[in-house]
Amino acid sequence: MTALTLSTAAAPGLRADAIVIGVAKGAKGPVVAPGAEAVDKAYDGRLAGVLETLGASGGEGEVTKLPAPSGFKAPLVLAVGLGPVPEKDAEYGTEALRKAAGVAARALAGSKKAAFALPLGDAADAGAIGEGALLGAYSFDAYKDNGKDAKAKNGKAPLAEVALLGGKPRDKAYKAALERAVAVSEELNRARDLVNTPPNDLNPESFAAIAQAAAKEHGIKVQVLDEKALVKGGYGGILGVGAGSAAGPRLVKLSYTSSKAKKHLALVGKGITYDSGGISLKPAGHNETMKCDMSGAASVFAAVVAAARLGLEVNVTGWLALAENMPSGSATRPGDVLRMYSGKTVEVLNTDAEGRLVLADALWAASQEKPDAIVDVATLTGAMVLALGNRTFGIMGNDDAFRAALVEAAEEVGEPAWPMPLPEHLRKGMDSPTADIANMGERMGGGLVAGLFLREFVGEGITWAHLDIAGPAFNEGGPFGYTPKGGTGTAVRTLVRLAELTAAGDLG
Repeated sequence: MTALTLSTAAAPGLRADAIVIGVAKGAKGPVVAPGAEAVDKAYDGRLAGVLETLGASGGEGEVTKLPAPSGFKAPLVLAVGLGPVPEKDAEYGTEALRKAAGVAARALAGSKKAAFALPLGDAADAGAIGEGALLGAYSFDAYKDNGKDAKAKNGKAPLAEVALLGGKPRDKAYKAALERAVAVSEELNRARDLVNTPPNDLNPESFAAIAQAAAKEHGIKVQVLDEKALVKGGYGGILGVGAGSAAGPRLVKLSYTSSKAKKHLALVGKGITYDSGGISLKPAGHNETMKCDMSGAASVFAAVVAAARLGLEVNVTGWLALAENMPSGSATRPGDVLRMYSGKTVEVLNTDAEGRLVLADALWAASQEKPDAIVDVATLTGAMVLALGNRTFGIMGNDDAFRAALVEAAEEVGEPAWPMPLPEHLRKGMDSPTADIANMGERMGGGLVAGLFLREFVGEGITWAHLDIAGPAFNEGGPFGYTPKGGTGTAVRTLVRLAELTAAGDLG
């Protein structure tokens, strides 16, 4: 993990491999951003013109490298685009800083130390830059070159250290911002590692073992229900999905408690460690990335651990519904009826609509503790990807104010989200002549239908929201901002922010 430090040193005298500065897109060309004054002065105030000559515009994500001026101990200046110059009297937004730091950290892979001289107005800016750098420096190399050192695997190890120039090492707010950035980023990167781990190494049992180890390290209570316990408890949804696999299902409960807590937040994550579709087998071309179908559980796991590391004054319980969905002679068939943990029966019309089945059992289990709110997270439907694309997740819920607060929290931390409805007329499509409900309904609006199904398994009177992260959970394209190719860890920061707001009493 990249190390973060706050530094009061001046850019010219700091020993580093590179000085990172910001450049924005102005009406008449690139504009050097605050923080880079010493660098600009060393170029006789002509740094913007030099950058423009080199083709820089200041556009978001743009990287321009140039030799450091005479007298600097660092040999390189890296200018990273921040996007449009803020309007008069406005400051650069934290998300712009976060993205720029991520781009710079990735561009400096292989370097030992970089000094970031980006706009740093307050502790929040420091936290955003630190978070962006830690997330942007991420790489997953565990399976390259037989597990030797990172440099041997891909030629370039992640950037080793970032010094934030203009920081205040003795200021409590700055130190707290960096500590938060480290805790959240490390856990988010842990979620990315889980998503990227191939399914032959990550199954329900091994995932549960990883959760147990982390829980022990951070003082979190953990309970793991194996097949026998699930059968005894009547968890028909989780058992039904896992019935076709040699790797048995698990339900993991992680409980972080604070002696000062006044609220209890329950988080539920879909953890399909591999999704073949079951008997309703996915078509060719749709299987290759299905190791990512446990992204929701990874995000919940990471958020609970982050809450514990931050010592948030709220009780947070995470439920990881883990199963592998495989076709075999013992697999659930289309037409089978499952009796869920809640007692309701579900006619399975499509075994590839399995995420809602494991979530249904976990939602009902979470409801029995009467939390103040439940949020589930899942790579649930392709329909949500069609609706919102690959970078935005949808949020549904049974309380409009809570849904709106979640959307706002997501946007605040830089995770694009959009409120989605739960139209009552779509519920009828799940009526079954055989069971209480079917696991499929109308094809159009399939993401909303899935949300309506989940709502059936939330305890009466409990505030609930559903995050369908199917689009942004796994990035099949090239990296951008602080987002890598592969597992993204999306929703972790939203859940942590929700826990912070709940602890502060800002959600009612």
